[in-house]
Amino acid sequence: MRKWAIILLLIVSLTANFYLLAVQQPVKDEQVQQLQERINLLEEENEELYARINQDNVSLQSYASQIDFYRQQLNELGSSMGLLSGGYKGTASLQAPAVYQSIEQVIDGPFIRQRVTEKGSMMNISVEVEPGKGRVLVETKPLMGLVFQDTANTAVFVAQNITGANLMSSDTIFSIHAVGEVPAVDGPSAGALMTLIMISALTNEQLNNSVTMTGTIDQYGNIGQIGGVIEKAQAAKDSGKELFLLPRDNRRLVQYTYVEKNIGGFSIIERKPVILDAKTYIEENIGIHVEYVDSIHDIIKYTIEKN
Repeated sequence: MRKWAIILLLIVSLTANFYLLAVQQPVKDEQVQQLQERINLLEEENEELYARINQDNVSLQSYASQIDFYRQQLNELGSSMGLLSGGYKGTASLQAPAVYQSIEQVIDGPFIRQRVTEKGSMMNISVEVEPGKGRVLVETKPLMGLVFQDTANTAVFVAQNITGANLMSSDTIFSIHAVGEVPAVDGPSAGALMTLIMISALTNEQLNNSVTMTGTIDQYGNIGQIGGVIEKAQAAKDSGKELFLLPRDNRRLVQYTYVEKNIGGFSIIERKPVILDAKTYIEENIGIHVEYVDSIHDIIKYTIEKN
């Protein structure tokens, strides 16, 4: 009797398992289909964004050419009227942290997939101001994107407003050289530093080389948010910097924790965001001092050594 009861329980258990599998399989298939549709939609959106970026880069190049043309016309007009002086001369340089993407091939059983990781590195950014025609030029190594040209124009504009310098009869040449094997970087996150070294070149005031920073710059001198905070802070620390200036808009740092849950016999790992203070996290885990900045005036306070 006991033997038949065990057999009966086994049959009931197998039947229940087959039923659950039959019910859950369509659900899983539907979830897979939904995920695939979402992936396809994201790929389409990604292609549209790339097209917009390419168009924006073409527009930036066009605007830069127009600016150079009008600067040249204004310079010639000023020279013919005897309104321009001999121009400014000065140089300055500082290292800036950058983040670049690295694509690695990962072998996962019979499959090979690509994994994109972000790494931090340093760039040497320098500026030379010399008598010329009011041009703003950017030299990069390796070849970098057109966003640097727009950032350079903004940096020069802000530096002129702060120092009162008139650069109509001066050329400004930014040189951006990546340290180490960096394939390419782009973006406006070096804007704050480019503005700072421009101010230093115009005023002949020395910079504190133990400091570096990241942050965008707008026409009013405000410092804006950037990405890759942790990677940039680590690169700054590894290069021997003692102070890392960070936009205040980056004070909220999002880190993720993984929580495992058991639902219906299945183990589900859920990723939960945790909001941390960036300054506290970087100082405790990376070991470099951090200060928040809001404007170019805050940066000057921490970096320019008064004579």
